[in-house]
Amino acid sequence: MADPTNPPVGECRQCWYHAYASREAHRHLKPREDCPACVDHMRNGHGNMIVGR
Repeated sequence: MADPTNPPVGECRQCWYHAYASREAHRHLKPREDCPACVDHMRNGHGNMIVGR
């Protein structure tokens, strides 16, 4: 399994963490509840969270 805290070059840290540590990242949510951080991230983009080369 991929390391959720160490994304590969060119990947977004938040996207990577929320995809590969989904249970841990979203454990505070109720069933069928959207993650506010993910929704904000989808609307506002990656910003400076893309891992450089």
